[in-house]
Amino acid sequence: MHFEDLKKYHFILASKSPRRQFLLKDLGLEFEVRTKEVDESFSPDLKAEQIPLYLCEKKAHAFDDDLKDNSVVITADTIVWVDNKVLNKPENFDDAVRMLKLLSGKMHEVYTGVCLKSKNKISSFYAVTKVHFKNLTDEEINYYISNFHPYDKAGAYGAQEWIGYIAVEKIEGSYFNVMGLPLKELYEELLKF
Repeated sequence: MHFEDLKKYHFILASKSPRRQFLLKDLGLEFEVRTKEVDESFSPDLKAEQIPLYLCEKKAHAFDDDLKDNSVVITADTIVWVDNKVLNKPENFDDAVRMLKLLSGKMHEVYTGVCLKSKNKISSFYAVTKVHFKNLTDEEINYYISNFHPYDKAGAYGAQEWIGYIAVEKIEGSYFNVMGLPLKELYEELLKF
């Protein structure tokens, strides 16, 4: 399949994330944004990439009864994995402080699971990126949370914001994955779909 062939699909992005919407638009796809409330709880037995894969598939199945013949829903879920623990979105200021202190001076992994679902086909994949943070001071952590309010971001940070400018020492893998949508991998999966 070629890029032009993707125009036969009606894409639905099931995400409120302005970053995912921006990235998908810049990939050159036309799509509508439609979201559904989905319980995002998961078994504590799930580890690393299993968590976002499970959640993105759960989000995709919420559209089972809504898909027309040419519709493809795209769902995604991103987590931060550090010290064998998952960091989802912080609940409040103190939780965000706790998360950034956990990430300070360490390497962590960002996993994004993506699911493509049509009326009779489903395909899921994930990407992982290693992110190395410098040691953060309390002042830097407090400044970032107070000014950028990262409560909608896994691990309490956005690499495309101030904290990314001053804290990220090295990234191994897709930068766009850290923003919430691994574009190269998504593009390749769409061409195969």
